[in-house]
Amino acid sequence: MTPADGGGRPDWWQDAVIYQVYPRSFADGNGDGVGDLVGLTAHLPYIASLGADGIWITPFQPSPQVDQGYDVSDYCGVDPLFGTMQDFEELIEAAHGRGLRVLMDIAPNHCSVEHPLFQAALAAGPGSPEREFFHFEDGPDADTPPNNWVSSFGDRSWTRAHPDSASDRQWYLHIFSPAQPDWNWRNPAVGDFFEEVLRFWFGKGVDGLRVDVAHGLFKTEGLPDAEDPGAVARGLRFNPHLTDQEELHDVYRRWRKIADEFSPVRVLVGEVNLDADRAARLVRSDEMHQAFAYPFVKVPWDAETWRSTAALLAEAHGEVGTAPAWSIENHDVVRAVTRYGGGDDGLSRARAALLTLLGLPGGAYLYQGQELGLPEVDVPLQARVDPMWLRGGVSRDGTRVPLPWTTAPDGTFGFSRGGAGAPWLPPPSGWGRYAIETQLADEGSMASFVARAIALRKRLRVDGTLPAGGPAGWRVAAGELLVCERGDRFLAVMAMGDRPVRLPAGEVLLASGPLAADGLLAPDTAAWVLRPPR
Repeated sequence: MTPADGGGRPDWWQDAVIYQVYPRSFADGNGDGVGDLVGLTAHLPYIASLGADGIWITPFQPSPQVDQGYDVSDYCGVDPLFGTMQDFEELIEAAHGRGLRVLMDIAPNHCSVEHPLFQAALAAGPGSPEREFFHFEDGPDADTPPNNWVSSFGDRSWTRAHPDSASDRQWYLHIFSPAQPDWNWRNPAVGDFFEEVLRFWFGKGVDGLRVDVAHGLFKTEGLPDAEDPGAVARGLRFNPHLTDQEELHDVYRRWRKIADEFSPVRVLVGEVNLDADRAARLVRSDEMHQAFAYPFVKVPWDAETWRSTAALLAEAHGEVGTAPAWSIENHDVVRAVTRYGGGDDGLSRARAALLTLLGLPGGAYLYQGQELGLPEVDVPLQARVDPMWLRGGVSRDGTRVPLPWTTAPDGTFGFSRGGAGAPWLPPPSGWGRYAIETQLADEGSMASFVARAIALRKRLRVDGTLPAGGPAGWRVAAGELLVCERGDRFLAVMAMGDRPVRLPAGEVLLASGPLAADGLLAPDTAAWVLRPPR
């Protein structure tokens, strides 16, 4: 049976391996230089060959693309940049036919300034019901915003609705760019609107939703000044008025009921940038199903930091009966190879980290290109389009460069099918060395290693060696050896020091690199070890 028909375990998401697709950069099916749904559908066999259980697609809904789709102007459509609704329906059918679940993004904290409801609010004026859908407020004067909040791009969180109007001096709130006004979730009509959005996509056969800024939505009533403006400038999570409001839980309880109405039940996965104990409150049994282990996209290469971070996340989630969704890469952070030092060392560490994550209790999320060992790209200044770069001096473009499918010297490395359009972000000249076609033909490549690891993970789950859930024990052994114990026999270990270290007794099932002399685990290498029966 296919996922859409209810085949497989009802709690498949607990330990699923999900492959994140950034559609702009995955595969271009029409040759215009931008990835699309047709290109994704054509390459689903590749994702299935890795052993993934499903895909998560970042936004493809209609949008002015100021923030690469996270500024949505129509929550129930498909942007022509990526194709048509028929293309999406065919994608769903093709994915389900290969046993792949399909998760998609929903961005409920903010929309686009071009969304019809925001345009209606601008036109209606102060005091109107239309403006209650968003946060429109008066400032002390025409030049001073309602409070001192800072956006994630480093500038103020407020923009005048009509800068040249003497009669309308209101400002609207945006915790991201001015092109992304925040919804006013204290207006019940906003909740009603999004519940219909959920039902629309679930009715299309989508297996789940990744909820963008899931810890946001509600702002402190009255929108008071932040007590510490300096802390606010360090990021959204440091302003207690913007995130983690208690009213969030009622929203996700309602969403969970909607998800449970469908057969099989649909899954809710939260992007929750909060401390572990606070994040876990959003995945209680009647709220969202999963939350990303957010700190892992930023933890340094240090055994004790890994141990303490992972143990805290696992413990907090375990108290509410679930496990984290582990990931070390996504479309917003520097590639792991570069983050861990770059070059051969960075690649070895990224390979080891991925094997370790696949051995942890819970789900695992891979970002496209992570399985290729792609490094961060230094995109030329004139080619950068990320609004964070344009407004705040931080660029995420380097992790979004289109995938290299072939070594063909056509300027796109197989990304575009016979098209004349240059890729929307330029790939570097040596990009072909990471080509998918080359890696699939090389048993020693990163992609082939990832496929072997996922296949082994599944076999160990089936025979009970690697339990799907349950607690894990964490410790750091001599020589900076990170150890995670799962059940009675399974160990995931990673050497994070400068010298080879002795492995725990048992059979090495898989290692991320060659063992050192006398069977020692080399630095920057991970292994799965099966201890002998007790």
